[in-house]
Amino acid sequence: MELTRDEERALAGEDGEALQTAYRVLLATGEAAGADRLVPVQWAHLSGVNYNTIGEAGAEFLASLAGAGARVAVRSTLNPMGYDADTVSRYGLPAGFVAGQEGIRRSYEAMGVETSFSCVPYEIYGGDIIPNAQVAFAESNAAIYANSLGSMRTNKESAFSALASALTGKSPATRLRGGGGGGGGEEPPAVTVRMGIEDPSEMDYGLLGYFAGRQAGGGSSVSISGIRGRPDMRSCKSLCGGMGTSGTCARFDMVGGEEEEGGGGGGSGEAVEFGAEEARAVRDELGTADSGDLVVLGSPQLGLGELGDLAGMLRGRRFAKRCMVFCPRAVQADAARLGYAGEIERAGCEVLYDCCACLTPLICGRGRGGSGGVEADAVTTNSIKGAYYLGSATGVGVNLKPLAEIIRDETR
Repeated sequence: MELTRDEERALAGEDGEALQTAYRVLLATGEAAGADRLVPVQWAHLSGVNYNTIGEAGAEFLASLAGAGARVAVRSTLNPMGYDADTVSRYGLPAGFVAGQEGIRRSYEAMGVETSFSCVPYEIYGGDIIPNAQVAFAESNAAIYANSLGSMRTNKESAFSALASALTGKSPATRLRGGGGGGGGEEPPAVTVRMGIEDPSEMDYGLLGYFAGRQAGGGSSVSISGIRGRPDMRSCKSLCGGMGTSGTCARFDMVGGEEEEGGGGGGSGEAVEFGAEEARAVRDELGTADSGDLVVLGSPQLGLGELGDLAGMLRGRRFAKRCMVFCPRAVQADAARLGYAGEIERAGCEVLYDCCACLTPLICGRGRGGSGGVEADAVTTNSIKGAYYLGSATGVGVNLKPLAEIIRDETR
């Protein structure tokens, strides 16, 4: 990779150990991806936040960076942490977990990171970004959304590379950014997946994303055809969440009209159908229970519009079982002002901020013991991403249903 004089100086350690480490990370990831240089980024979104995932070693690493005076060079936001600080005392989480999570929060704050604790930064902050801006997003659904629907360009960053980008304001110019890759230009889609389900629900879009991500193999891009118009935000987030869960894919194109009729829509020439049979196979893989004793909504987190829709669907109804709703702190004030949070809580839901249904200790398989949180044999959710992580990380069964069916079946 070709570095500027300032970048070479930082790599040599002349600007301190933190920046030297950051540039080493960027150089290694950039060379592995075939990038020929680094480009400036306007915004970094960081993972490596939840104490449940990075543990004490990660917390100590962040504390050492903050203690050495490391500071972010560009706007930097954070993925969800393990709980809602306002309500954590209700869930009996171990004191060691809470202390470790608070240490992570303090380290990021000391480095100048906005403690947004959200997996949908494109929804709550995307309006601040100019079209085609270069960003560095570590959250998989956010990276896919940014590249595909958000008029941004990002690599599908790791926790380390996104943090390195935050500290330096730089990121490798890979083909996802329109450069690098041994000759430049974007990588062509690996395959075209045709949506063959009529009137799909948001869960169907999640199933499509999961299926398409697998079909892409090791490629970073896929085309999707058969969709007329742009789906609503709930469906777009579900599509990106499902795709980010199943593979390496970092972007998709929606093609139609003459492109679709031409066969391939910019892909490799291979076209794959996604119909009822394919959807059923993914649903059977991830949906391991016929019912749930806990309803979980919000993976990715629900934005203000989705909270408004949910409040409207729940008007005059009440859940017959416990329901947990996860959303970003940034919408809390508006959700309260507009009456959405109150209506959802009246219907028997717990509204939680700062955390997500995925990889949180707030939900655990029944009988695991000692970890606190809400115990369940199985959960009911409309999230494909949530189904994957809840099943693999918490030991609960998963009952998959579209939101409309959840409201119909689980409320009275």
